[in-house]
Amino acid sequence: MEKFDTRAVRSGQRRTSESEHNDPIFLTSSFVFDSARQAAARFSHEEEGNVYSRFTNPTVRTFEERLAALEGVEHCIGTSSGMSAVLSTCLALLKSGDHIVAAHDLFGSTVSMFSNVLSKFGIQTTFVSVTDHEAWKTAIRPETRFLFLESPTNPLGEVADISWLANLAHDNDCLLVVDNCLCTPALQLPFEMGADIVIHSATKFIDGQGRCIGGAVLAQDKELRDQVFNFLRTCGPTMSPFNAWVFLNGLETLSLRMHAHCERALELARRLEKHPAVARIYYPGLESHPQHALAKRQQKAFGSVVAFEVHGGREEAWSVIDATRILSITANLGDAKTTITHPASTTHCRITQEQRDLAGIRESLLRVGVGLEDIDDIESDLATGLDALTQVPPVRAVRC
Repeated sequence: MEKFDTRAVRSGQRRTSESEHNDPIFLTSSFVFDSARQAAARFSHEEEGNVYSRFTNPTVRTFEERLAALEGVEHCIGTSSGMSAVLSTCLALLKSGDHIVAAHDLFGSTVSMFSNVLSKFGIQTTFVSVTDHEAWKTAIRPETRFLFLESPTNPLGEVADISWLANLAHDNDCLLVVDNCLCTPALQLPFEMGADIVIHSATKFIDGQGRCIGGAVLAQDKELRDQVFNFLRTCGPTMSPFNAWVFLNGLETLSLRMHAHCERALELARRLEKHPAVARIYYPGLESHPQHALAKRQQKAFGSVVAFEVHGGREEAWSVIDATRILSITANLGDAKTTITHPASTTHCRITQEQRDLAGIRESLLRVGVGLEDIDDIESDLATGLDALTQVPPVRAVRC
């Protein structure tokens, strides 16, 4: 098999009769059949081929095959967003009465989905710490079907022992589902550690420039793939062909970009760790991080997300954000442009205070998605607000 960077550029491409060099975009809703007999055969799956772009499109298929090649599995299904990838996986593979054990520090929208949407369909979730092995074991019930996690977590960068959790899942007839959004296959391969399903938000690093929305569900087992595909075919959380084409171009530079992100993020974390306005920093690349050794073993590098707490609360955190002039104030990440957000009032604002407390989302917390600008400029932009927090306010004269 070709090496990673070659697969990222070449996998899945089929040139048409036009002999194009780049991947073509098939912007069509439907496809024409040679005969009524062929149409019937395509619709019944007796014959492979394109039917309707809700569930068969050549550009989307090329993206699916390329991402599957990078993750090292056979099957991938492109979806309309990362959240639709999560929803499709759950509704395709779970039923009323089933149970999920999930990390309580999942992305805020995933926590909301599990707590407020899946619960309406009789699918219950128990949330545990991603690093507490005893809690995972205790939470499993006879009706548990999924162990669901992100690693590293967003935004605090906690790292799960994926191999250990895979063994626990399989010992209890469960599936291990891993959201690999923050690492991508360029840094981490959960299937090699025993995961059954991997989920991506292609919106983030796979795109790499904040242009399009998309997601993906990957599996080695064809039966799992078929169940998710049948859900997508019927319910339609479909990836746009144009977005798939953008993601294909993003995959070509994925490895280069991820390592550049990680290099800058590690340097920023080291510098912020020394700043007097920073009360605590969360980045698995630092030796002070409690799962540093595990991250070093599981990942090729440590990711681009740096989170830190300032001394104070919401007002102090917001003042650091508002003092920036280069960083983009937005909740997205995985972009060439560095982004900054206040998770408690943005990405995690729709979950309860109790859930935020369990996930460690404090009012003093900031999250930086480190981009590809010069590290000195990124640090300098943050320093404007951080330095202001350390200045002693002037003493006002009291008039007698």
